[in-house]
Amino acid sequence: MKRIKLMTYTVALTGIMISSCHNTKKSTKGAIIGGTGGAILGRIIGNAAGNKTMGTIIGAAVGGTVGTIIGNKMDKQAEEISKEVPNVKVERVGEGIVVEFNSKILFGFDKSDLTADAKKNLDDLVTILNKYPDTNIEIQGHTDNKGTEEYNQGLSERRASAVAGYLSAKNIANSRISTKGYGKTAPKYSNATEEGQAQNRRVEFLITANEKMKAEAAKEAEKSGKK
Repeated sequence: MKRIKLMTYTVALTGIMISSCHNTKKSTKGAIIGGTGGAILGRIIGNAAGNKTMGTIIGAAVGGTVGTIIGNKMDKQAEEISKEVPNVKVERVGEGIVVEFNSKILFGFDKSDLTADAKKNLDDLVTILNKYPDTNIEIQGHTDNKGTEEYNQGLSERRASAVAGYLSAKNIANSRISTKGYGKTAPKYSNATEEGQAQNRRVEFLITANEKMKAEAAKEAEKSGKK
């Protein structure tokens, strides 16, 4: 099954790379493959066999010059998040951004209600998200491998929903927000150690371009005479 998933991702992402190169001048090919296709391939294919959480970023990828324009916008947003939001890990993946909060930053042990400190951290992120309204935000909840699958699944969903509710209360449009709970099924770190388990108790934000950003990027690409 893992091999099938990996092959599926490879085929899909190869298509993105082909579309990136088609009708593109030599001078821009390297940047597009490196910034769009190459980044996605390097980040996702390397982890696809055990990573089921990146579908949103894969599905949102446009490729080509349009994808490069979107990627440049995401670079700027990711840089701001890194500078302005404490206690997070920020990673640019393809045409999207992954922002990771360790759960202990947001929640008490085995809790799904946000702490006062969590709200302060999220407020910093909300400020930036409101500056870039043309993005979609998928909020993913994750747990370690302790406890039953059913319990951890419910906890991850409640935590993702708690974060989504807070963002909504801070004027992030509901149309931008979606949630997923993965329970203990998608560890990013080793559960063999306490440190790894603590890191797996996390909430991740997957930030991608919405249709408006894609349309504006397409117009920009057309204006510049590139496809």
